[in-house]
Amino acid sequence: MQWSSAQAVMAHLAAHSVRHLIDGELVGSESVDGIVNPSTGEVCANSPKASFEQFNEAVSAAVRAQKAWAATTVEDRRERLSAFADVLSEHAEELGALITLEQGRPFALGMGEIQRAATLLNAVIAIDLEDETLRGKGPEKVYVKYRPLGVVGAIAPWNVPIGLAVPKITHALYTGNAVVLKPSPYTPLATLRLGELAQHVFPPGVLNIVGGGNEIGEAMSTHPDIAKISFTGSIPTGRRVMAASAPHLKRLTLELGGNDAAIVRHDADVERIVPQLFAAAFVNSGQVCMAIKRLYVHESLHDRLASLLAEHAAKVVVGDGFDPKTQLGPVQNKAQFESVKAVLREVHAHPDARVLVGGHAREGAGYYIEPTIVAGLAEGTSLVDQETFGPVLPILSFTSDDEAVQRANASNFGLGASVWSEDIRSAEAIARRLVAGSVWINRHVGVDPLVPFGGAKSSGIGHQFGLAGLRDFMQPAAIYVPT
Repeated sequence: MQWSSAQAVMAHLAAHSVRHLIDGELVGSESVDGIVNPSTGEVCANSPKASFEQFNEAVSAAVRAQKAWAATTVEDRRERLSAFADVLSEHAEELGALITLEQGRPFALGMGEIQRAATLLNAVIAIDLEDETLRGKGPEKVYVKYRPLGVVGAIAPWNVPIGLAVPKITHALYTGNAVVLKPSPYTPLATLRLGELAQHVFPPGVLNIVGGGNEIGEAMSTHPDIAKISFTGSIPTGRRVMAASAPHLKRLTLELGGNDAAIVRHDADVERIVPQLFAAAFVNSGQVCMAIKRLYVHESLHDRLASLLAEHAAKVVVGDGFDPKTQLGPVQNKAQFESVKAVLREVHAHPDARVLVGGHAREGAGYYIEPTIVAGLAEGTSLVDQETFGPVLPILSFTSDDEAVQRANASNFGLGASVWSEDIRSAEAIARRLVAGSVWINRHVGVDPLVPFGGAKSSGIGHQFGLAGLRDFMQPAAIYVPT
């Protein structure tokens, strides 16, 4: 089958509807959600909406399966997960097309999301899970054994549906836990299809995927048999997850919003870095937590860089993700579309704002926002202080490194940051002062599967990736052995 158009994918879904994966079985629901194609603003498919009974069945299945899964060897789990990565790669075209239909990003990037997920999976399961020896000499040997927690409830977002769901599955299953995963109700199609593809990869109950809305997420946060929640989403929702989980003292990994600052020093090569800055700010139409959201540029470079960025943005093709010419797709859902438009209205009303390019929603069907570059604003405005999560970037001027660091850190966000400079030693000195979970030099966006990723301040709790990320899905136990 060719996955080259929305019509082809919709026809396929009409003939092969997606279902939940519960205890190794594919099941539907009496209730369904209409899934909207953001490129048209129209319903493109139906997705099953799990009842509370189905959700509870998924949790019970995970509880039953988890002990036997935990008793398998690390190598056994690694082999199963490697097979899961193969399934991802083999079905990258189909899953990528589903992402383009429901999320809006260009088809090539949708396939890239699947392939990247498979690559990260294989890298994570190559990490050794060994006991940690703290003291090997003297009258007593001390080591730490890491045990699985039990059942992990995973809640994935709509901006990168598979790319952010697969690491949750990988971390939980590799460390011996079972999983109940809930995709976003805006983008459940590719994730539910992934459950169907994984049906025979894992023993029944080890991986369960159920569709549904906020009510299922709330039930997950309060269920006594779920030991840990892994959530990616907004800060307000993360706080609600944390509060709901508190009575059972659930372990948490919360990867929340970002309002990442990038600092361009006086010695940066402006012409060279403009394409990189644009890509890091407008990736997925700005709908990436770790994208650049605030661009601080030294006053000596500000006007030149702003002009070049605006020229670059003006050439970018915005459109339907199935059109091979498209470089940026729509905002994913109507609520977010309206939120971005509200920010733009505030920008247009501000006396100091200078819209260098874009600044408007596109007329007609779909949730399209023009790539927008704004100069003249400062802290105290929504575009600078909050996470817009759309294709709108403010450029701010600074006079000294100390000023740039102070302003970048003056935020309750702390997911990522970057420094752009020809002087690597000076850039590193600045990077060490930035309060963020990840700080890049001369690049921005991207995770290394061997390096812990998480947020500082309100941008999150806990980590994924690296040994530290895996251990966040396990319970340490110190063992004292007389020698």
